[in-house]
Amino acid sequence: MERLLLSELKAWKTSRGRKPLILQGARQVGKTWLLKEFGHQCFDAVCYVNCERQQAVRHIFDDDLDPKKIINKLSIFTGVDIDAESTLIVFDEVQEVPRALTSLKYFCEEAPEYAICCAGSLLGVALHEATSFPVGKVDFMMLQPMSFHEFLIASGKKRMADYVAAGNWDLKPFHEQMVDLLKTFMVVGGMPSVVNVWLETNDFSAVDDEQNRILDAYYNDFSKHAPLPISAKIRHIWNSLPSQLARENKKFVYGLVRDGARAREYESALLWLADSGTVRICRNVNKPEVPLKAYADSSAFKVYMLDVGLLRAKAELKASVVIDGMRVFTEFKGALAEQFVLQELSQFKHIKGAYYWTGTTSEIDFLLTDGLLVMPLEVKSGTNKQSKSMGVYMRKYNPPLAFRASLMEPGFHNGLIDFPLYAFASLPSLIERYSNG
Repeated sequence: MERLLLSELKAWKTSRGRKPLILQGARQVGKTWLLKEFGHQCFDAVCYVNCERQQAVRHIFDDDLDPKKIINKLSIFTGVDIDAESTLIVFDEVQEVPRALTSLKYFCEEAPEYAICCAGSLLGVALHEATSFPVGKVDFMMLQPMSFHEFLIASGKKRMADYVAAGNWDLKPFHEQMVDLLKTFMVVGGMPSVVNVWLETNDFSAVDDEQNRILDAYYNDFSKHAPLPISAKIRHIWNSLPSQLARENKKFVYGLVRDGARAREYESALLWLADSGTVRICRNVNKPEVPLKAYADSSAFKVYMLDVGLLRAKAELKASVVIDGMRVFTEFKGALAEQFVLQELSQFKHIKGAYYWTGTTSEIDFLLTDGLLVMPLEVKSGTNKQSKSMGVYMRKYNPPLAFRASLMEPGFHNGLIDFPLYAFASLPSLIERYSNG
């Protein structure tokens, strides 16, 4: 498989002022594989330790956090001769050894010549108790599930993926094939182990099995890692997500979590899920101006899952929908399509899209911002382009650019850009092209 974040890791390796790197992401999105692949491609040797499985490694950090002493102990522990120029040091599940996190400060200050990458769950690194976190002494990167672009590359369609991502609009020769691949992706999703199962077997039942294994692992994590007072509430929220997204407007309602549930009882549990990376929160804004975060309504939001394939499996929606016309785009009132879009938007560094807008009788699925512009994005199921809400929004706010994603051919008319759902990788190039006139 090819992960696009690998190019950013290579740039980090040669960057001036390089600091130890923490690669964050939800569990099972491929952090370990990516760091090992980076090491194999760009270094002569990899010194790898798993702080969760190799319990003895914590003793390396028990006493003095002098980088030279740590390097010597690591070399003995792993049997790898560590050279500052040619060896990548990887601390996997680093949140399990808090003093390993603390040691990064001293590597940054006293031994910056060593290339150190850490993999850790979002929650564990951010909230681990008793950790003296090396604020300002580390670099961060975020790994998401595989995007559709990465799925195409893994499926042997790299030329097609790159052609679409470049913003080319002559898509007729590939349209039907791309729609079929998109439908497959919306069933399989972007969790690397699931994609691997699909590519090896082309068997949807095997895909279901792997997705359910991941869902079970997440469910077990709630009991293992969450504070005891909120672990049951976390499970209640998690189990309510399919019914939340089956609603017409998909706004999260605490009453669907449990009869009589109130926000004050469940807010901390929802925050835990968001911090762990297992859910995505899309917030309503009452004023579409930058910065969107300043106008977010804390009481109105939608909650999606990490991955479109996991949402389908969690909802127990049969994989056979992939061959049943356009059902995959309309099930759950189009929630799978919206989940896919939010997942695709998370891949972009300079475009944020975890917001939506509602008027009196109108709703725009997503608001995008690059920090300068606010751009509405509407998601239409299948080939339906009817859009009263977009018309209301454009008349009221006159946005510089507006987007509509469907399965229709691309086009541009009166400031509204139509593009296919399967062409989300082209969004940055479209914004650059049309915002510059």
